[in-house]
Amino acid sequence: MNDAQWETLLAVIRGERISPPPVAFIIDSPWLPGWAGMSILDYYTSEGRWLEANLRAIREFPDCLFLPGFWSEFGMCTEPSAFGAQCLFPENEFPFAEKVIRDVEEIDRLPQPDPRRHGLLPFVIKRLQHARPHIEAAGHRIRFAVARGPLNIASFLMGTTEFLMEMKASPDEMHRLLRRITDFSRDWLAYQKECFPSIDGVLLLDDIVGFIGADDYREFAQPYLAELFGALDVSVRFFHNDSPCKASAAQLHATGINLFNMGIEVSLAELQGWTKGEVTLMGNVPPRDVLASGTPQDVERAVMEQLRGLPDRRRILCSCGGGMPPGVSSENLRAFIRTVERFDG
Repeated sequence: MNDAQWETLLAVIRGERISPPPVAFIIDSPWLPGWAGMSILDYYTSEGRWLEANLRAIREFPDCLFLPGFWSEFGMCTEPSAFGAQCLFPENEFPFAEKVIRDVEEIDRLPQPDPRRHGLLPFVIKRLQHARPHIEAAGHRIRFAVARGPLNIASFLMGTTEFLMEMKASPDEMHRLLRRITDFSRDWLAYQKECFPSIDGVLLLDDIVGFIGADDYREFAQPYLAELFGALDVSVRFFHNDSPCKASAAQLHATGINLFNMGIEVSLAELQGWTKGEVTLMGNVPPRDVLASGTPQDVERAVMEQLRGLPDRRRILCSCGGGMPPGVSSENLRAFIRTVERFDG
């Protein structure tokens, strides 16, 4: 984001009334490669193509807030790779990290990664360092330190079903695993901030949070997430969970979160009630069925329904539920932005 967009984001988070609400999207490898006419593997392996795709997005949609902005990532493989996960990279499918823990007894033998040297993390940093002059020449800055959340990383290291089952069967061991992952994530976030002093936000992404109940959230998720959101002195503490969020919604503010991107199972109005209006909400037009598969008219109707259903439009960023999905056309994205801009309340 450029400086003006960043100040707009901060104003929204402070609760200032902005009309119409800003339009914002999480954009990364599910959407950008296909939209920019390249394979997913080309996007990951070519710094030039990665940079051009991101620059093209900000040129074509200059009034849209793209978060985190110039996201240097390798899909779900980024953090698990640092723990030694074998990463599979098809030409034009999402990469996948194979699990490395097959028994809870292996947790204590898990290495403690160094984000400066291990896995794909040095490549994430180098890509941004090489691109930084071009990013800043375009008037933008690197704003966010980004990491997958502890439960999300744990689910890749040992498998989602296995991790969720062991939360009940072996809670002490799961806490040891989450402690190790959280220590690593603190180092990873701090290293990003060390490399890029312009960072003033943290983005954590953890859909596994939506698979657990309120008690398990308070025990297994909240302490570790709160620690990570408090690890850096930043203005924006952004959490993405586009799986069900009712069990955790009331605790988001207490977790240290001030910006939340959710799924489509709940309405923004419901979330405003559950969070008592204390958290900025970013969502939640259906991403696949409307934004990607619908017509521009479908997009317009969905955006209007969302805006008309809000009793309070403070602390709102108009977006889709989750990140930008594959297949969203420029035409549909323009219809979304145009509809918000023309909304008169």
